[in-house]
Amino acid sequence: MGVLDGKVVLVTGGGNGIGKECALLAAKAGAKVVVNDLGGSLSGADEGDAGPAEKVAQEIRAAGGEAVSNSDSVTDYKAVEGMVEQAKDEFGGLHAIMNPAGILRDGMFHKMSEDDWKAVIDVHLHGTFNVTRASINEFRDQKDGSYVLFTSTTGLIGNIGQANYGAAKLGIASLSHIIAMEGERKNVRSNVIAPFAWTRMIASIPVKDEAGRERVERMKNGMRADQVAQFAVALCADGAKNVSGQIFSVRGNEVILFSQPRPVKSVARLEGWTPETLIEQGLPSMQGSFTDLGPTTTVFPYEPI
Repeated sequence: MGVLDGKVVLVTGGGNGIGKECALLAAKAGAKVVVNDLGGSLSGADEGDAGPAEKVAQEIRAAGGEAVSNSDSVTDYKAVEGMVEQAKDEFGGLHAIMNPAGILRDGMFHKMSEDDWKAVIDVHLHGTFNVTRASINEFRDQKDGSYVLFTSTTGLIGNIGQANYGAAKLGIASLSHIIAMEGERKNVRSNVIAPFAWTRMIASIPVKDEAGRERVERMKNGMRADQVAQFAVALCADGAKNVSGQIFSVRGNEVILFSQPRPVKSVARLEGWTPETLIEQGLPSMQGSFTDLGPTTTVFPYEPI
C-alpha cells in the first residue's frame, strides 16, 4: 500500500528535475499521474517539446504505474483547465497538484528588461494562479484536495540578480496561505516548499571561483531533487491532512519549517507622529529589530554592484 493509493495527481514541470522526481515518486506511492511539461528551455524562450513529459510517463508505465503526459503551458489558463479535464477523463478525478514548473531570466534589476520581468512572473505567479484556480472548485466540491506549490529562498529572504523570480516566489507563498485559509472548511490544503536541490536551474549558475565549485559539488552530492520529492509526495497524502498554510524548505535530508511575517516591534506616541519625530525617535527605536539585508557586497553569481 502506497501513501497515494487511489489518488490522481497532476505534476507540472514533470519532465525534469524536481517535477520529474515528484511524478516518479507519486506513481511509486500509488497515484495515477498526469505528467505536464512544456519541454522548453530554462529561459522559456522556445516553443517547447512534448518529449520530456512523455518520456517520464513512459517510465512510470514501464514500471507498472499509470500515467499520461501533457505538454501545454501553465501560462495558458484554458490549457490548464484542459489538464484538469484530462485527469478526470483519463483517471476519474484529481486529488493533488504539485507545481514546480518554472523558468529563470536572471539579471540585476537596473538592467532587467520588461520582457524578462513579465516572462518569469507569467510562468511562476500566473502559472500558479492558473493551476490552482482551474482546480479549486473540483477540490472544494469533493471536499478533498492538496496543493504543493513551490516558492524559493530568493522570495522569502532575497537574492541579488533575481528580482523577477523573487517577486513571483514570494507572491506564491502568500497565495498558498490564502488558499489554505479559504479552503480549510472544505478540506482543501495548500503548502509551499522552498527547495535546495541540484537541478538544471542551479546548473545554469556560472561558477567563477574555487569556493563556487565546492558549493556546486556539495549540492550535487548532498541536495538532490528526489529528496525534495519525498516531502512533496508526503504533503499530498491523507496522512498530512492536518498540514496546511505552511512554508517549508527541503535541504538534502533536512526539512525546515519557516516562520511567517508577524509584527516584531511597535512604537507609539500619544501626541501623534510627524516626519521629524519619526526620524528622530520612531525609526531609531525600532532599528535594533530591523531585518538585515543579507550579503550585498559579494554578488554571486553576478558581477559586483
